[in-house]
Amino acid sequence: MESVKYLYGASGHCKVIIEILKSINNKVGAILDDYPKNNFLMDIPVIEFSKTEILPGDKIIISIGNNETRKKIASNINAHFAVAFHNKAIISESAKIDKGSVVMAGVVINASVNIGEHCIINTGSIIDHDCNIADYCHISPNVSLAGNVTIGEGTHVGIGTCVIQGVKIGKWTTIGAGSVIIDDIPDFAVVVGNPGKIIKYNHKNE
Repeated sequence: MESVKYLYGASGHCKVIIEILKSINNKVGAILDDYPKNNFLMDIPVIEFSKTEILPGDKIIISIGNNETRKKIASNINAHFAVAFHNKAIISESAKIDKGSVVMAGVVINASVNIGEHCIINTGSIIDHDCNIADYCHISPNVSLAGNVTIGEGTHVGIGTCVIQGVKIGKWTTIGAGSVIIDDIPDFAVVVGNPGKIIKYNHKNE
């Protein structure tokens, strides 16, 4: 894995990524933020992004939990985005994980999984074989995806959700915490419950 020099966003999510990087002996040089509130976060300097020169070889991860914000930042800065995998994650050699994505402790990613750019695969989640997760998704802690699940761009799957095999979930969808998904879900839906039911649609990302 490439050594990460900067994290972008002095958030709570940033703290978790710092600890991921510590687990693989990667000391972050600094945290960039548009409006720094403190000079340090977990003993790492926080500096204003606009005053920082990012050199071509510098590796960066966007350390912000909001999917829309990560997409906006990634689209607006010219940087070399790295990945970070906690050393206590189990990741199949046949899995493919794209730039900017992070994998937390206790995650299991099985054979032939594809994970897009700038995704968050959060603590203790299970991604079974042949799942496809598009860019800017957040798979929350303790989510379980059975085999051959497809998740569209920007979707947030809430903590503790279970998705049965073969389900297709659309883009920019929100799945509420603890939901059980047994049917396909369209784009922009907000879904809660067991079994999951659509309660409204959110079209702001169209």
